[in-house]
Amino acid sequence: MRVLVVDDDNLHLLILRKIFEKSQDTVVVAHNGIEAIEELRKDPNFNVILTDIMMPEMDGLELLGRIKGDLKTQSIPVIGFTAGDVEYYRRKSLIPFDILVPKPMDFWDLHQLAKKKAVSNLN
Repeated sequence: MRVLVVDDDNLHLLILRKIFEKSQDTVVVAHNGIEAIEELRKDPNFNVILTDIMMPEMDGLELLGRIKGDLKTQSIPVIGFTAGDVEYYRRKSLIPFDILVPKPMDFWDLHQLAKKKAVSNLN
């Protein structure tokens, strides 16, 4: 599985990278939405994208809109996570996340959600 993880927190990036790599997954990291869009332009073939919502330069909501608005990437499942109010972001987002979870979260649970979403997207 090929995963794009987007977060401005280096510790979260490191933990998620290690968890996915233990499952033999390929992980690409980005520190904000702008970097994520650059990675998607290079190669849009990701099975799932995990993104924080509150990030500098381009937040997760704008990133979600760009992903779902592009024919090359619109079918990639996007899992959002936030330390903010999950219900607020559900209402604020014009396009819904495939899954939206609160921080703090169990990184292993997030890994399992991503695996399930990527597999269900193949079917």
